[in-house]
Amino acid sequence: MAVLPILVAPHPVLKQKAKPVAAVDARVAKLMDDMVETMYAAKGIGLAAPQIGRSERVIVVDVHEKGETPNPIRLANPEIVWSSEEKGICEEGCLSVPEQYAEVTRPLSVRVRYLDEKNEPREIEADGMLATCLQHEIDHLNGVLFVDYLSLLKRNMILRKVQKQQKASA
Repeated sequence: MAVLPILVAPHPVLKQKAKPVAAVDARVAKLMDDMVETMYAAKGIGLAAPQIGRSERVIVVDVHEKGETPNPIRLANPEIVWSSEEKGICEEGCLSVPEQYAEVTRPLSVRVRYLDEKNEPREIEADGMLATCLQHEIDHLNGVLFVDYLSLLKRNMILRKVQKQQKASA
């Protein structure tokens, strides 16, 4: 397994719609493993393949609490097949928009259909942080960042801060 570099906004790959994978074969399974390792190394709770420069519909998430055993979920070609009408606000951040956070309104519950790391079709029902995380990562597959839900003013302020941080650390 390998820790991979994470792209930072406004990298163009982050705005592209990712392509479905034909199947979860050994290559995709290794990609999932590398993504889990990268997510943990970055202290994140989710990661989408476009964030590591791969325009493929693959995400990994793990919202386990501190002190609990890690429980990563690997998803290929995830799609939201149902979402609740009830919405909630959650403060979100993103490994591709480092050290920036904002409140985003999303459905409180979702059902997601996907292929697991063994190429088996699965569905998961989620609420709370897992639902938010799944929606956030699936957005990445569609070229959408959490800042795209904000007003133009807030979005531009956050993206300017990120660019300033990148220049300072370069």
